Amino acid sequence: MKRITPGEAGFAPDLEERLAARFGDLHGFVVLKDGRLLFERYGEGEDQSWGVSHGVVSFGPGTLHDLRSVTKSVVSLLYGIALADGLVPAPQEPLLAHFPEYPDLAADPRRAALTVEHALTMTLGVEWREDLPYTTPENSEIAMELAPDRHRFVLERPIVEEPGRRWHYCGGASAIVARLIVKGAGEPLPDFARKRLFEPLGIGSFEWLAGDDGVHSAASGLRLTPRDLARIGRAVLDGGAGVVPSSWLDRALRPHVEIDEGAAYGYQWWLGTGRPPFAAGNGNGGQRLVVYPDLGLVVVITAGRYDSPDAWETPQAVLDELLRARSQV
Repeated sequence: MKRITPGEAGFAPDLEERLAARFGDLHGFVVLKDGRLLFERYGEGEDQSWGVSHGVVSFGPGTLHDLRSVTKSVVSLLYGIALADGLVPAPQEPLLAHFPEYPDLAADPRRAALTVEHALTMTLGVEWREDLPYTTPENSEIAMELAPDRHRFVLERPIVEEPGRRWHYCGGASAIVARLIVKGAGEPLPDFARKRLFEPLGIGSFEWLAGDDGVHSAASGLRLTPRDLARIGRAVLDGGAGVVPSSWLDRALRPHVEIDEGAAYGYQWWLGTGRPPFAAGNGNGGQRLVVYPDLGLVVVITAGRYDSPDAWETPQAVLDELLRARSQV
């Protein structure tokens, strides 16, 4: 990647020192400005994949890292590609119509009202608990992983409110979105991703974790290097870079449901509606992909504070410092 100096990018000359001071226990930190490398730093620390320890790892540009729920945002891009190919239903189409293997669920009028967009925006209105530790089957995502049929598990959850009314975090919604891609493409999710997204963007190395049922996790299973995740962010910033349809990005990165003041949700993307606006993929443990369209910035952060309630603090501190360094020029 070509480099750019802080001064050329409109940042304070001491940007690197300021960001390094905030780096803390992060594993990786990559910043692109208008497609050029502005900042890159790696650390050392204990890491894991889905709870399986890798021990202490010295991270570098070629080290794969769990993205956890940033995976959801990548799956959204894959859905847009598949939609342009005519492989998956449009967001407004009835969801259960594309799961004929569950006729009993489709016969329920309340479930029949579900659309693909309800899954894309996490507004299914079903009972779902991910506010519990990911170490217990009482957490709905873990229960889904343990279920004999993960997709039926999601679609048969009790409906507790009108679909589309309110956002409720749900990894099961991501699993349903990915299942539509797999059905339409006729191949496993990683194979479709490799051919249609990763290789066109120059990404050659990745892993995609699967459950005991062999189904690759759309909610949290992707592993990439920070640099390659930044390539994806750059493609988003560049209107899809000829790989992801720009029309899909216009729709996916538009606020569809409010989360709270200043925050909304698109199609599997977190959206900041303040200044500067941003689109982000966020993952357990401190994983971040943040795109600031107005600033031409892509930021990738990887960390290892999995299941920690304060995992967001250091990533947010470095993001805040990055923005301060620009505003003070």
